[in-house]
Amino acid sequence: MEIHRAGDRFVTAGEGRETRHSFSFGSHYDPANLRFGLLVCHNDELVQPGSGYPDHPHSNLEIVTWVLGGSLRHQDSQGNGGVVEPGRVQAMSAGAGVVHAETVDVASGPTRFLQTWLLPDQPGGAASYSSGAVEPGAEWTPLASGSHPDSAARIGAGAATLWAARLRAGESVEVPEVPHAHLFLASGAAGITGSGDAALVASDAVRLSGEGARVVATMPTEMLLWTFATMTP
Repeated sequence: MEIHRAGDRFVTAGEGRETRHSFSFGSHYDPANLRFGLLVCHNDELVQPGSGYPDHPHSNLEIVTWVLGGSLRHQDSQGNGGVVEPGRVQAMSAGAGVVHAETVDVASGPTRFLQTWLLPDQPGGAASYSSGAVEPGAEWTPLASGSHPDSAARIGAGAATLWAARLRAGESVEVPEVPHAHLFLASGAAGITGSGDAALVASDAVRLSGEGARVVATMPTEMLLWTFATMTP
C-alpha cells in the first residue's frame, strides 16, 4: 500500500487553468512514476470560466472525465459534444486518432474535474464516445468500465472499472484485493486500514497492489477507485 499525498503532486499552470498530476506528464518526467496498472494519467484540473483546452489530438488512450464542480464543454472531431456536469461521467476512446476540445463557458463558474487516461486493450481502431448519468451512494457505483454491465459509460479496457462512492461520517467501503487498485479522495477525509493504517485527506491517493483495504469516512467524503481486474460490488 503506497500513500501519495496531495501536496506532493507536480503542478502545471496555464492561462486560466491549474493541473495537479499523479504521474509523469509533459515537462515533468519521473521514470519511476510512469503508470500504475493501465493508468498512465490522473489529472486533477481546475479551470476558470472562458479557459480550457482548445482542439488537441489523442490516440490509443481511454480518457475518462468526472466533474466535481462546475461544468465542462466537450467537442470532438467525431461530432460528439455536450456539457458534462457533476453526476455525469464521460468516456472517450481515442482509437487511431481523434481531436477534441474541453472548455469552460464564460457563464460557468470555476470547474474542477478529474481526468484519467488508460491504455486500451487494442491500439488503433475507430474512436468512440460514451456518457451517462450516475448518482453514487454509500457503496461502490460503477462509472466507466470495459466489462461491468451496469457502468454508465464504456471504455476499451476490459479489466478496468472506475467506481465512485459518497460516504457520510462513519460509513465505510472495502477496497477489493485485485492486482492493482487506485483510490483517490476527491473530497472529505477518511482512515484506511490494510497492510498499514493511515489518515487520508482530500486529494490524497492510495495505490494498492494485490491487497485489499477498508476505508472509513471521518466526514462527508467522495472517493473514486480504479480497479484493474474483474470486480462485483
